Amino acid sequence: MSAENTEYLGSGIKVVVSENHGFGTDAVLLADFASPKRKDKACDLGTGCGIIPMLWCRNQAAEHITAVEIQHQGCEQAKKSAQISGVSDKVTVIQADLREIKSVLPHACMDIVTMNPPYKAVDTGIISASESEKIARHETMCGIADVTNAAAHLLNYGGRLCLCNRPERLSDTLFAMKQSGIEPKRLRFVVKNPQSRPWLFMVEGRKGGKPYLNVEPMLIMYNSDGELSDEVTKIYGEYKENCK
Repeated sequence: MSAENTEYLGSGIKVVVSENHGFGTDAVLLADFASPKRKDKACDLGTGCGIIPMLWCRNQAAEHITAVEIQHQGCEQAKKSAQISGVSDKVTVIQADLREIKSVLPHACMDIVTMNPPYKAVDTGIISASESEKIARHETMCGIADVTNAAAHLLNYGGRLCLCNRPERLSDTLFAMKQSGIEPKRLRFVVKNPQSRPWLFMVEGRKGGKPYLNVEPMLIMYNSDGELSDEVTKIYGEYKENCK
């Protein structure tokens, strides 16, 4: 088991990270993009160290959060994060395979589901050395369709699924959402600076929604002078270590 450290997110909320289970900019942006309402019942699939639930707790979002993770160490870190942050009553951590979610959580029990999924399709890219990295980065344990099918089971009618991924996976993601009865309704690309191409997209779909996709203005990470944009600075709040 790799050594653990505690990082402060702001507003009394902390997250336990390790070499095997940390987090990056994409998770922080997705947590903000999803932004559950205060009375929402939310579920974060593949939660890892629990960064997205902890950011929601920092932002006082969601009434209750279920964090699902297949790897034992990630679950333990997420539980510790909730304990040291004083939100164990709000965050429930479950070790489970999302492909078997029907046997773990009831149908139509969530208002919002999120996941920062593995970006690399099977048999593409250099396989990560460690097992934890391989599961997090490659579709060895689940594919996009597995994620959207799990979300379709969990979401109530009109509930939201929010995902992020690399631009080259956009068509795969939108197709999988539609196949699962989740209509893509909102799309936003993320760029490093005003001159660069998108390196990430975030998409929101609604279960049972009618066709209509709103493409939002691009989220710019850095201004032309190399400084963090005002929007990203606001998203990070008190926590800025992983911004650069």
